[in-house]
Amino acid sequence: MKRASKKAATDRNFVVALSRGLDVLRAFQPNDGLLGNQEIAARTKLPKPTISRLTYTLTKLGYLTPVPKFEKYQLAPSAMALGYAALANLGVRHLSEPYREEVTRATGGAVAVGGRDRHSMIYFGQSRNGLALGVQLDVGSRVPIATTAMGRAYIWALPPDERAALLRELRDHYGSRWAKMRDGIERSGETVAKHGFTMSAGDWQNDVAAVGVALRLNDGTGPYAFNCGAPAFRFTEDRLLNDIGPRLVAMVRNIEQALGGMAPQSKKEERKKTRVGGKVARLAEGIR
Repeated sequence: MKRASKKAATDRNFVVALSRGLDVLRAFQPNDGLLGNQEIAARTKLPKPTISRLTYTLTKLGYLTPVPKFEKYQLAPSAMALGYAALANLGVRHLSEPYREEVTRATGGAVAVGGRDRHSMIYFGQSRNGLALGVQLDVGSRVPIATTAMGRAYIWALPPDERAALLRELRDHYGSRWAKMRDGIERSGETVAKHGFTMSAGDWQNDVAAVGVALRLNDGTGPYAFNCGAPAFRFTEDRLLNDIGPRLVAMVRNIEQALGGMAPQSKKEERKKTRVGGKVARLAEGIR
């Protein structure tokens, strides 16, 4: 988990204590159960004495529940209420459900919608059947931006300056692993320009294949991104390209219309869509 940048920490309007408290809450993942101060410290990269004070405070505020027998904590209902309130306000989650379920029935894949959470995409809606994925993902699960179809679709839906900033963050975050990831992102840009969707076949996990499509709305929210994935033996690259991808594009365009249309693009942005990926990604987006 990345700590607040030096720039943010020196911003007079930036409350470092609040940032650290939220980092503690972020440390809890959907399948974790209980976490102790030492585990939270390792995930947040914060000193253990600081974590002890933060967990004490969050317990007093009702966001963590202590489990004395194990000297650990779990998220309390107050913390979970924040997440449920956010989900309730995401109209795209509710409206997209019948569309997601239709594609799930037609393809046998799992269909999810998510938004960015730092260097990950977090699921806030999912439709699946028992055959969809060997890896069990659910609402609240996180997947990497750089190597997944959902994350790559999100990247190429961003305005150029925001995309450049995110790619630099990812480069700094992944270090020596970045070069291979960058190549996959570049190829995705070319696929978006040509077909309207991204692909990830074994890039995130060897046995998982998926396509991704971004959702842009005219109310200024998002972008969000959808994916449709399944075990690689069921979703071959040919099927991703000629069946699953086009289905997901059609689904997302229908959702955009139902939600009031996609965000308007300038003519300059429309022309750029035919030139994303490759050298444009390396030079214009500053990820070299």
